[in-house]
Amino acid sequence: MKDSTKAMFRKHGWRVDRFIHNYYYFLFYYPYVKISSIIVQSLKYLSWFKPLIPIGKMAFNRYHAKVLSREDALKIFTLNEDLRIISDKNKKIIPFKYATKIIFQEPEFIVVMDCPCKKSMHAPLDDINSCIAVGRNIGSFWLEHCQKYNPRKITQSEALEIIDRFRKKDHITQAFFKVATGGSTGVICNCHPDTCVSLQATRLAGGLDKGLTMTVKSGYSVSHDSERCILCGHCEEKCLFGAVKFTDGKRKYIADICLGCGLCEEACPEKALTLYVDPDKPLPLDLEALTRIHSRI
Repeated sequence: MKDSTKAMFRKHGWRVDRFIHNYYYFLFYYPYVKISSIIVQSLKYLSWFKPLIPIGKMAFNRYHAKVLSREDALKIFTLNEDLRIISDKNKKIIPFKYATKIIFQEPEFIVVMDCPCKKSMHAPLDDINSCIAVGRNIGSFWLEHCQKYNPRKITQSEALEIIDRFRKKDHITQAFFKVATGGSTGVICNCHPDTCVSLQATRLAGGLDKGLTMTVKSGYSVSHDSERCILCGHCEEKCLFGAVKFTDGKRKYIADICLGCGLCEEACPEKALTLYVDPDKPLPLDLEALTRIHSRI
């Protein structure tokens, strides 16, 4: 048995079922997500079938993603010591029932691998190698078991370069949580609604129930400086979710729709936009703020 397999087994303890799920999830990453994408696409034809709502809630409680601003992603990719936060307080950041642990073990050990969502949805070849594992346990498993998905070890600065490259191409940054992989984060991906099963699941599940979501907002909204703004429309072009609209020369911002990804702020040529912590949204996954109230290991 390889060392990464032993580490995975120890992580799950007596839950051998979760170890098996975790093992085969990564071993057959592409077909697993391909089948999931087919199921997700079927939701567009089943919005009338309300008995699916409890099934959706059960699934989404176990698999979801937290949107990250670039600044919060930067804090992850410059972390130089282990961080382990297991608390009900995490549900203020990740408002789901099960997968809410914030754990980064050996965060300087980073691996990038092909994204099964992008592969399933025929993204450009240059975009496919974009899933990032932070930590030795996941990263070493990818390197030892997932060669068919082109894993490679990278530095923290290379990881941030990948994030920035995709953000310039209108991909948002997300931290993924899954019960089967230990209920914690550790995988950071670069996601676009056209090629992300998670984002599509959230959009299509809304036809069943507006409360069904797999996508947790970053915790930020966007303030607008009207004196700096030249109404160029860049923010509307960058917003993937329709939170910004220009009508009759006026800018309209819908905070409830905004995921707080920060793409519009980065694209604004006049620096007229600023992210701020919105008290009406889940708290940001801000490692500095977290470590002020939790102890490190």
